[in-house]
Amino acid sequence: MYRNGEIKLYREGDLGAVFQNRYQQILTEIQSKDDNYILNVSESEFAEYLIQNKKIEFPKLLFEEVYIDKYEKEIPAEWFPGSFDVYSGKKYKRDVIIYHIPFSGDIYILANRAVSGFSISGSTTVGVDNESITVEIVNYYNDPEKIKSAFSEQKRYILSDYDTVQKDCKSFNDGLLEFALKHIRERKNKILQTNDLMASLGVPLKMKKDVSTTFSVPKPELRKKIKIEPKVYEDKFNPEPTLSFEDYQEILRIINDVGKNFERMPSTYNNKGEEDLRDHILLTLDPNFEYGSASGETFNKRGKTDILLKYKSDVVFIAECKFWGGKTQYFKTFDQLISYLTYRDSKTALVIFSRNKEISKVFTTIEIETKNHPNFVREERQTAPNWRNFIFHLEEDSNREINIAVLVFHLPNLN
Repeated sequence: MYRNGEIKLYREGDLGAVFQNRYQQILTEIQSKDDNYILNVSESEFAEYLIQNKKIEFPKLLFEEVYIDKYEKEIPAEWFPGSFDVYSGKKYKRDVIIYHIPFSGDIYILANRAVSGFSISGSTTVGVDNESITVEIVNYYNDPEKIKSAFSEQKRYILSDYDTVQKDCKSFNDGLLEFALKHIRERKNKILQTNDLMASLGVPLKMKKDVSTTFSVPKPELRKKIKIEPKVYEDKFNPEPTLSFEDYQEILRIINDVGKNFERMPSTYNNKGEEDLRDHILLTLDPNFEYGSASGETFNKRGKTDILLKYKSDVVFIAECKFWGGKTQYFKTFDQLISYLTYRDSKTALVIFSRNKEISKVFTTIEIETKNHPNFVREERQTAPNWRNFIFHLEEDSNREINIAVLVFHLPNLN
């Protein structure tokens, strides 16, 4: 507790140093894992596990629950206002009014400076106990208005930089997951490069030159759940051919271009069924890649997939085409798509054609309900209103993550 002059809730330290310390703890744990663990573990599950105790539980000041009490204390003459007739070196008994400001969270995070710091100035004693910030005001004049005014002044100081510190902490918390994912992936890529595996993991899908792209267009507070460290059961990581993320995005862009063309020419595609629309997509996909082959209705694992792209004998991309039939059918299509996949198939798409007049309701259902699917892991950055990107896991193995892009095209019935 401090009195007079500048009164702070700081301890020694700097908020940036607190952030850096927590970042370093995450990096240290990533580096402590052996190579096979990093290569096989679910990136998202491991990242969630790493950050669960690293987020800052920013304190909430509960001004609506402020309460007061008092006690008697001997006050040195030097503390009295000049108008009082007191003798230097002596002490006089006075009542001390204590305002208690309850809080939740880690109050001591305010002990570390943000951009401009968190401070309290004035002539009143301010401190922190286990349950509240305390503001002690000596009752010199026995005047309630003076006491209330003194408390209001201290409340203003308390709140002066509170918002700044809160914004810094929120920004830190919001970026933790991406920080952990980024460094897990960096460690994984470094392991692959060190072991000279990158060549066997990258599929050389290249765009052919001078191929016409017929359909191209211009460009209440709950208890925290404890996360258990994800387990890895594989003894050895086996490299498999996978589609590069850049090629995956190029395939999705072509599909999106074709779908947008469907929307611009509704009379042409009004009576087309799923197979007809799928074939139009295949006609554009297949000639645009120098390696690999695109086909439709191809058997894979448990059923026939609508669009399948191979590199040699390995499947590197799968897409399923369906007309929108509501949430239940949407989930069944996810289940169907996931059932086709093997551990080698990690990049997929669900292409939805909607006859609904109000396409916004379809978008809303997808946005809200997708995360309720039992295989859902997280949503990645949305590419466009009709193009969302999700991470799911395989039915048999939660460590095996798959990319599923959901592309929706509006083909209202003109009849």
